[in-house]
Amino acid sequence: MTLFPNLVTLGEYLAGEFDNQAQAIADPAWYVHLRLWQRPVQLFAEDSVTLFAEQANVINLDNPYRQRIIRLQRSPHSDVDLQVQYYMPKDPGALKGAGRNPALLNTLTPDHLDFLPGCNLNVTQQTLATNQYKFSATPPLNACCKFTYLDNIIQVSLGFEATAQEFYSYDKGIDSETGKATWGAILGPYRYCKREQY
Repeated sequence: MTLFPNLVTLGEYLAGEFDNQAQAIADPAWYVHLRLWQRPVQLFAEDSVTLFAEQANVINLDNPYRQRIIRLQRSPHSDVDLQVQYYMPKDPGALKGAGRNPALLNTLTPDHLDFLPGCNLNVTQQTLATNQYKFSATPPLNACCKFTYLDNIIQVSLGFEATAQEFYSYDKGIDSETGKATWGAILGPYRYCKREQY
């Protein structure tokens, strides 16, 4: 099956190894220096582009965290072209380090994933120049991304912007009682630059 061209472009923009070194140097009180891996995986390939993502503090690359699966697909809604659906590995520890060691992803199947209801984004596309685009992914109105991890209920506000060379993450942890952000992009997005294309 041939995939929608802007779906393929978004997948290419998101796939790679990134870091936010410039941001961490400029504002170390608020932004940890992180490495982010987003690796293509052969899941849902009939109608989607799917990526495995994880990140790590650069001073502790052997202890990555936030393993997640990002599925990009055409939206069934007429007002939005593309959408993103997040999944969580049932056993994140089994995939720990797969950002740097993609062989760990070879046995990954949909049965190893938990679908995360409410953890989805609508994607819009802006043309910057010939064959250059900016994708913006924001939650649908009234969406609530909430799931259980290690017996704790986690609530997250998701979002990103992507160009060919940059990825801005707006992900934040939310205190479900107060509605306030507790970690992540509290003062603005994490601004990653692509260091390697996958």
